[in-house]
Amino acid sequence: MASADASPARAPKAVRWAEWAREPGRWRGHLDGATLGTGATVLFYETEEVGKGPRLHVHTYDEIFIVREGRARFTVGDTVLEAEAGDIVFGPANVPHKFTNLGPGALRTTDVHLAPRWEQTNLDDPDP
Repeated sequence: MASADASPARAPKAVRWAEWAREPGRWRGHLDGATLGTGATVLFYETEEVGKGPRLHVHTYDEIFIVREGRARFTVGDTVLEAEAGDIVFGPANVPHKFTNLGPGALRTTDVHLAPRWEQTNLDDPDP
């Protein structure tokens, strides 16, 4: 029996690749958790260009990075970490962060934002 203040049940839902991808057939884009009625937003990132990655930025919520393919250098606050396929990196809320493709080859990540919507503040990078 559900309590009077319980949230209504959510129905299973599939969101097609074309609905969240920036470009057809590429793993780049995002799906706000609010679309599914949840508090986790998922971003997909890929680049084949060594040295490229998202610019320095910050979120008001935690973020979890899953490296699916390749190697990356993550800068999270004052900490620099190298990660490769299969590694998971944690970025705490309100801590500026960025990552770059170390190569060789492509870098592909899935980034879980612990918020119903993707919100990001881009920052000036003292170490571009």
